Amino acid sequence: MKAASYDAYAADNARLRFGDVPDPRVGPGEVLVEVRAAGVNPVDWKVMAGGLDPMIEAVFPVVPGWDVAGVVTGAGPDTPEFANGDEVIAYARMPIVRHGTFAEYVAVPAGFLARRPVALDWAQSAGLPLAGLTALRMLNRLEVGPGDVLLVYGASGGVGSVAVQLGRERGARVIGTASARNHDFVRTLGAEPVAYGDGQTARLRDLAPGGVTAVADCVGGQLDTTLAVLAFGGRHASIADPAVGRHGGSSIWTRPDGAALTELAGLADQGVLTVEVSRIFPLPEVAAAFDASRTGHTRGKIILIP
Repeated sequence: MKAASYDAYAADNARLRFGDVPDPRVGPGEVLVEVRAAGVNPVDWKVMAGGLDPMIEAVFPVVPGWDVAGVVTGAGPDTPEFANGDEVIAYARMPIVRHGTFAEYVAVPAGFLARRPVALDWAQSAGLPLAGLTALRMLNRLEVGPGDVLLVYGASGGVGSVAVQLGRERGARVIGTASARNHDFVRTLGAEPVAYGDGQTARLRDLAPGGVTAVADCVGGQLDTTLAVLAFGGRHASIADPAVGRHGGSSIWTRPDGAALTELAGLADQGVLTVEVSRIFPLPEVAAAFDASRTGHTRGKIILIP
């Protein structure tokens, strides 16, 4: 099959290739998915740079990618949940980095999969798994509910835009930081936009003089502002700043979870949740997709199409 791959760690795209790789094996409890779309996440190129090597082993050559939307075309033993032709999505991170989703086919454990939401197209569906599960896990950890004032850093990004929508669905007032060009988009999601950068803390205090009760940090580097605007008894969590744990917050890491992904797909089909897709690249242009992701200024998700 055709796939993107790299044969050694690299901080840039120097080792990244597109071409023929062996077809994936499909083991017990796994299904074979024909990839229709794959979501690009910053972790994909960070893994390629060796950023997770201390905790996750890589077996080269590595096919990158953890998000997928596709069609079931085969199954290993003990997979009664799915049949050929089923349209599915998954956050397909495995214990070893080797066989990813930036390929024509990928083998995925059945427990990672959910039915694809019919309200989303293929590209949107592929952008939901990791971002959606991360946002859901963060808001569950924060116990966001009615009466909360939720601050989301990076409200226009992949994780942040989902966190905003989930916060609104739970009855919270949501404030979201974003660049000025994304303020209208943040408003459409249901949040009150605030420009990041110099003066951010003062602007947040003006908007929420009593403080915010929950903070979802989707960008990192915001701890000083968080501690300055957090109300007494407030909760905070970050996906990008482990230091929050030393200040009463939670550092969030997300694991594959088909049941939670099914919950998110249901919210999409109810019209509560959508996924913004900023750019779509053909799979052979994975290097360009990585470069776009590295800018850190993407609205919503970047998607690859085989």
